[in-house]
Amino acid sequence: MEIRNLVCSFEGRTVVDDVSLSIEAGRVTCLLGPSGCGKSTTLRAIAGVEMQNSGEIYVDGKLICDTVFRVPPERRQIGLMFQDFALFPHLSVAENVAFGLKGTKEEKRARVEELLDKVHLLRYIDGYPHQLSGGEQQRVALARALAPRPRIMLMDEPFSGLDNRLRDGIRDETLAILKEEDAAVLLVTHEPEEAMRMADEIALMRRGKIVQQGAPYNVYTRPVDKAAVAFFSDVNVLKATVNGALAQTPFGQFLAPGIPDGTEVEIVFRPQHLRLDFDRGGKGPVPTPSEGVAARGVVERARFLGNESLVEFRMDYDGSILKATVPNVFVPQKGRVMWLTIRRDKCFVFPA
Repeated sequence: MEIRNLVCSFEGRTVVDDVSLSIEAGRVTCLLGPSGCGKSTTLRAIAGVEMQNSGEIYVDGKLICDTVFRVPPERRQIGLMFQDFALFPHLSVAENVAFGLKGTKEEKRARVEELLDKVHLLRYIDGYPHQLSGGEQQRVALARALAPRPRIMLMDEPFSGLDNRLRDGIRDETLAILKEEDAAVLLVTHEPEEAMRMADEIALMRRGKIVQQGAPYNVYTRPVDKAAVAFFSDVNVLKATVNGALAQTPFGQFLAPGIPDGTEVEIVFRPQHLRLDFDRGGKGPVPTPSEGVAARGVVERARFLGNESLVEFRMDYDGSILKATVPNVFVPQKGRVMWLTIRRDKCFVFPA
């Protein structure tokens, strides 16, 4: 599927602004972004339940929708899966899964049994939705969406209603089934962890536009701006001014190639890339090219979070707070003096 220059507006406000996207069979593309950025509207336009103001949508190179020509939603070979599952309470599990199927009774039953077996719910084939848990209802909804063998599967926050303990397992199971069915999948979510776990490609969306697109590793490690870094994790920010392609900070100099002298910049880094060292009679570690100069900070607060510890420091140089995450248990007392360094290869320098 290919989306070209899609624009959707409501009451004079542009919600989807010139979005272009390609989705390939057997791959999961994730539209990732905060609530209200236009993700679900994009999905509804593809499904045919929302009409775009401009732009075109193609499947296998054939136009299915522009502002004049429009293939009806039921003829687009597109499967839909939403966060509320939308199962019919008066129909059995088998009847829910078979709802969009065509063919003989025997053919429908065979397809229903095949899919319920894949989602490990064959034993509930003659049960009803109210007899199932949330995770089981989600799997029935997946089976129903896949039953007509859609070329394209659209998923709008499909796991948001599930308990956190169930979510990872059901995501992995869903992903395996989608790959097996070889559908082109467009997943909408506001959760970076979900996108990283499921997507082959992430399209990061903000205020109606796709601001960055690529493999999860590239989107995470090569962000286009500070907001892109911050969407995936907490961030620390240092402010500086460029002089001779260098930004001077209390942690030493940072390279700022291509940024004009006098430009105010922000040096952005994640809490896990702060390195901590103990105070040695008022001195810190020796400066190194890879980690620069150490800056002195005092522990403001420390908390153990399960698989890591979060330590907040009030820095001597300006009283600001920097956050560091440390694997396992590390909960130093408030007021303890430590020295902090920053891995240079994990920092991003952006014009302020």
